Amino acid sequence: MKLEIFPDEAAVAGAAASLIAAHARQAVAQRGLFLLAVSGGKTPWAMLTLLCSEDVPWANVHVFQIDERIAPDGDPDRNLTHLHESLLGHAPILPENIHAMPVNALDPREGARDYAQTLRAWCGDPPILDLAHLGLGADGHTASLIPQDPVLDVLDQDVALTGVYQHRRRMTLTFSLINRSRLILWLATGAAKVPMIQRLLARDLDIPAGRIDQGRAILLADRSAARPVAGQG
Repeated sequence: MKLEIFPDEAAVAGAAASLIAAHARQAVAQRGLFLLAVSGGKTPWAMLTLLCSEDVPWANVHVFQIDERIAPDGDPDRNLTHLHESLLGHAPILPENIHAMPVNALDPREGARDYAQTLRAWCGDPPILDLAHLGLGADGHTASLIPQDPVLDVLDQDVALTGVYQHRRRMTLTFSLINRSRLILWLATGAAKVPMIQRLLARDLDIPAGRIDQGRAILLADRSAARPVAGQG
């Protein structure tokens, strides 16, 4: 996995926005669409805000969710709430091109199946994303692939449900789908991420993040998160 280190969190967000914009232009030129899936978090929302100022072929961009909490529409816990705040009204993207996970379906399991079908409709069968953005939790989780949760063993579905984690059940893309992505973009900032960055780069299979394919992955980190790793070189 390629590692790039930047001075601070703002620089990471800016570099990520520029990278996504470049891949969007390339994907649209080659295939007519750019298929992006994003996780939640402070740095990603800054990244998406900056993306609105980049040269992006928005009419051909479709945005999917990596994961989502099962919570009411508009709830501040929902990644979708912040996704809309970052993009709608700031970028000329069609609202219908932001594909929300149907976490409030009467049967969330049926909602997961419906989202898998949405992904197949836009991303092929099996679905292949152009770019999947991931974060890295202090416990080694990524997306909502949570330590010791049965979701880690779901290999025959592209979208699945978790148990309760930090007070909410979640819907998440699985390893199967994420690992098919043309590019996997990790963002990690802050000194608290140091231990997990080291384990991620060591391909530690004891943490969920360690099971993500690193062959087409890039990690953007700030100096406080990556200094020990950089110092080894």
